[in-house]
Amino acid sequence: MEMNDKKVGVPSSQPERGRFEKLKNALAVLFASKTAVVGLFLVLFWVATALFAPYITAYGPNDQDWKAPNQGPSWSHPLGTDELGRDLWSRLAYGARIVLVILPVTDSFWIPGGTALWGVFASLLFGATLGLLGGYRGGWIDEIIMRFLDAMMSVPIILLYLIIVAAIGASAVNVVLAIAIVGTPGVARLVRSLALDIRTRDYVRAAETRGESDAYIMFTEILPNAKGPIIIDAMLRVGYAIFAMGTLGFLGLGLPPPSPDWGSMVAKGREFILIGSPWAALWPSLAIASLVVGLNLLADGLREESMRYQ
Repeated sequence: MEMNDKKVGVPSSQPERGRFEKLKNALAVLFASKTAVVGLFLVLFWVATALFAPYITAYGPNDQDWKAPNQGPSWSHPLGTDELGRDLWSRLAYGARIVLVILPVTDSFWIPGGTALWGVFASLLFGATLGLLGGYRGGWIDEIIMRFLDAMMSVPIILLYLIIVAAIGASAVNVVLAIAIVGTPGVARLVRSLALDIRTRDYVRAAETRGESDAYIMFTEILPNAKGPIIIDAMLRVGYAIFAMGTLGFLGLGLPPPSPDWGSMVAKGREFILIGSPWAALWPSLAIASLVVGLNLLADGLREESMRYQ
């Protein structure tokens, strides 16, 4: 009798091992760059602050202490208070939630995912679709898409933000829409340039020979092979989106009060700098700067290390 040594019913661990190896390699690339590690630390600090804001703050973001307006750091208020006696640490922490963790749709309803993240995701969705369509199809489709996007990019970014938000109103959802509209042309141009290169590869030609649809080739063959530069670019765009939120808030076109919007906190706090109370403007300014710098450092470090491994 022949013995059959083939094992039956034992699941293969190859997929799990493959995923583990990919994660291990990604972490190796990340921690090989000191720049990326510093950026990661700054980003994780604000992410953790946003996630655990209700547990690491002693006050609500809008709780007022009328006995302590415009106070400096103290035991009861670690970062001081604003002109209404609201705790600045609480407002910073809850402001980070709006940027990174939740999107307030109405006063009583929110969805997971920060305002900046949703804006960048929407710009990636629209921009990647337009870029793939123009880069893969080419011809008159590419010309129409690119000329329209060039016209959008000819308008200064800040002015475009102001036009959009002033036209549709100031709210978190409208800020997401503004970030998506402003960011779409840049994403589309990046994805188009990647698609122009990838569409000449053998695996794309093989898919065309098999008779696959254009949508299948664009989103299954081209887009996954362009994800590296797109992910790094997305990190930078989150930083730009956070800076844009701060700018809009400073100009009074961000989230409506009393939302703990970092930009509006700076705008209101600057009125009290000359009377010896710089804290309300200082801390949100440092928060915006540290988070944007952290994202830029993380993206730059990953880009440098990925180029070394190519």
